[in-house]
Amino acid sequence: MLDSRFVEFKLDYTKAKDVAIGAVVSSEDISAGGHLWRVNCYPRGSKKEDAGEHLSLYLELVSNDSKNVRAIFDAFAIIRDGTPSWSDARRRADVYTERGATKGWHRFVTRRYLDSLYVTAGGWVTVMCGVIVVLDDDALPPPPDVGAHLGRLLDRADGSDVSFIVGGEAFPAHRAVLAARSPVFRAQLLGSMADATMPSIALHDIAPETFRAMLRFIYTDALPAADEEMMRHLLAAADRYALDRLKVICDPKLRDSVSVDTVAATLACAETYNCLELKNKCITFLADEKNLEAAMLTDGFVQLKIVCARISWDNVSVDTVATTLDCAEMYSCPELKRKCIKFFAAKKNFKKAVLTKGFVQLGQRFPSVIDELRERVVGLRL
Repeated sequence: MLDSRFVEFKLDYTKAKDVAIGAVVSSEDISAGGHLWRVNCYPRGSKKEDAGEHLSLYLELVSNDSKNVRAIFDAFAIIRDGTPSWSDARRRADVYTERGATKGWHRFVTRRYLDSLYVTAGGWVTVMCGVIVVLDDDALPPPPDVGAHLGRLLDRADGSDVSFIVGGEAFPAHRAVLAARSPVFRAQLLGSMADATMPSIALHDIAPETFRAMLRFIYTDALPAADEEMMRHLLAAADRYALDRLKVICDPKLRDSVSVDTVAATLACAETYNCLELKNKCITFLADEKNLEAAMLTDGFVQLKIVCARISWDNVSVDTVATTLDCAEMYSCPELKRKCIKFFAAKKNFKKAVLTKGFVQLGQRFPSVIDELRERVVGLRL
């Protein structure tokens, strides 16, 4: 026989996100199975070795005379749109030997996922917590296996009502599952678009292997092992179909694998799909002259030049234009060079830019560029 109680644990993340590691926020006492319990949350983690990168969550037995209580602790985070997250859901069954006994997870969810998926506009994080007390020797319920069941549904194609044709390969699927996971698929498959009534839909600009991995994630919330190239393709697919969680998962995996051979393609991907942390990691990597010189020898360098030129131009100012022009000349970026010279042509920009150290360096390294500026900036003395 079981007795249970479920509560919403709400954390004011705006106030709690900067607390010290080991600082705890506790719920009110919860009554279940004739015992009192308390949820303890550590916004920056309970252990110093985790470096504040995870939120920790525990269940504590607080009744004075309670001993050897068998209980199940269920917890899952609520996405900011109000839907439950089955990926950040946990269950454990334990015996709480005495008052103060505490069981839970010191890495319940990473703070990166909190910021990107769970913190609401008002700054709150909600975690649903369940305390299930075993009052006799009934067997404990098994852990959640929704992902495994949906994965088998995908594999067997039982009840599939739509098929996607990708690169000549057919992928049977279920409209309801796709619509529940992706707002793009929801509009495409259940809305007023023509695809809503078509039994077969052809997709372009995505490889069969990428679509297969994305489909597996949609059904199971899990990713198969993948190399850097596949991760970049999945990031593109996640952006295309508004799969925010998949995008967040791909980002750190790509950051961890940045190298001389991958930085060009990864930086292009980060710039295209607005992944700021990934972009910063690539730029920091290239700031090391040895890495930049090695990257110039790779096949991706042409693409890298195009991306870097766009990034450099997006950040150009009177303080940086001379240095950016120097870089454009050194690495043969004609479009970036043209834009910098045009920026110089404005008198108000020129008068400030010539006072920077970068302008002095530009004149020393590339006097021919100064001659081009002289021709372009009519009426100004160089």
